[in-house]
Amino acid sequence: MKNSILKIAFFSASTFMLTGSCSKSFLDQEIPGRLPIDGFYKTDADALQATTAVYDFLSAHYNFGWSSLTLVKTFPSDESNAGGNGPGDQPGYQALDDFTFDSQNEAVFGAWRMCYYTIARANLVINNVKPENTLRKRLIAEAKAIRAYNYLELVSLWGDVPIVTKAISLSDFRNTPRTPKADVYAQIEKDLTEAIPDLPLKSEYSAGDKFRISKGAAQAILGKALLYQEKWGPAAAQFDLVIKSTQFDLEPDFGRVFSLAGEFGIESLFEVNYVSNVPYDWGNFPWDNGRALESNIHIQLMGPRADYYKKAPGDSLIAGWGFNLPKPALYNAYVAAGDVKRRQNTVMSIGELQAAGGDWTSPTSWDFEGFLQRKYGSYQGQTNGAGGAVSELNYGTNWRLVRYADVLLMAAEAYYRAGDEGRARAELKKVRLRAGLGEVTASGTALFEAIVLERQLELAFEGHRYVDLVRWGRAAAMLGTLGFTPNKHEVLPIPNNDVLVAGISQNLNY
Repeated sequence: MKNSILKIAFFSASTFMLTGSCSKSFLDQEIPGRLPIDGFYKTDADALQATTAVYDFLSAHYNFGWSSLTLVKTFPSDESNAGGNGPGDQPGYQALDDFTFDSQNEAVFGAWRMCYYTIARANLVINNVKPENTLRKRLIAEAKAIRAYNYLELVSLWGDVPIVTKAISLSDFRNTPRTPKADVYAQIEKDLTEAIPDLPLKSEYSAGDKFRISKGAAQAILGKALLYQEKWGPAAAQFDLVIKSTQFDLEPDFGRVFSLAGEFGIESLFEVNYVSNVPYDWGNFPWDNGRALESNIHIQLMGPRADYYKKAPGDSLIAGWGFNLPKPALYNAYVAAGDVKRRQNTVMSIGELQAAGGDWTSPTSWDFEGFLQRKYGSYQGQTNGAGGAVSELNYGTNWRLVRYADVLLMAAEAYYRAGDEGRARAELKKVRLRAGLGEVTASGTALFEAIVLERQLELAFEGHRYVDLVRWGRAAAMLGTLGFTPNKHEVLPIPNNDVLVAGISQNLNY
């Protein structure tokens, strides 16, 4: 059950040992209630608590502002518009959607800082827990895998980034330059290669530990890092280990993948857990402290805007705040492919809403182009409105970070690039058959185009599309009319705070 998943409030061991400063970089932030390191990390219980604190920062998508890493990766793509009430509503997200973002963008800064806070907590575990028994070795491995995951997010979004693997002072960080991408990837590979032998299989975790990273998840992340470096053969080998482990499979029903029943299910390799039972109301919701947040407020943010939405009588998609509105091209891609199953669970047209008895009363509302998002939908069954709880504030929907369908599609790409088209078609076929589509018999460039399309249809709104287009060299062609500028928007800007305070060099043309 959802509530059996271990969910500990933030353990507040300090992220970095820093002194104060008039200007604040992402490293120069005090953590309320932090505990001294001296005397800690002595017992298995200490090590467990410290490692859980690493996971907890993964959930901080509402982190000192609105900075969901999933949305930061989604809005620069061609999947959706920012939405909301108008151009001034969540300006950080609006700017990402319009490619007008700069180094002072709050959402970009929040995502960057969240990654480094998580890395900082992982560093504390790696450097302070002694590998004296099997449990502690496993916990160190979990921390290394999470550190690698966050560095993969950083390097794929910002390019060269500082590598920090120890607790350091602010003055030391000011002398820590950006590390070349190749060296960041080398650190990612090192962490994952060291972690994998000490991580359990997913099936070896108890029900209360399913949120923890498994051997298969680490192998998939390593495969992804290798794929991004165009190391096709080694990437395919890692994905093959995941596929042959028999620990994972596709959910027979695509609609189950993002349902409450599908959380930590057979298709899940790694996801971030939220709960709906705090309960929050308008008086106790931690608006000013995302680190204390236990529910997923971004699900409410992405629900159909209440001002204009009337739900269909038989539908459980209830109103929200109207962000992440699909673009027509995405809906049309499903129609052109004959992809009904995934379309119905990913995007809905207003015509379909009205045919089911619902309505949308403002066809000219901001950023609205006739479609609503359903994959991360604001469903009644995933929130809590009982006993004084406010349903808008209590969504327990998990973010899916790594799932098996993505592994199969990355494997198909790696095998294709490595020259094994037969194996590429075989992995692609699995995903297509679940979607109710036929197998692909194409070869050469047509086979690669089929993989590209399949990733678009399968993974919409999961934060993959923008990075995919950039790494394939297609961003300028696909996103140019949306505002993408070549030699600039392939990466995000380094936050201005850290350019000024920590002396980090800025990305080109920002």
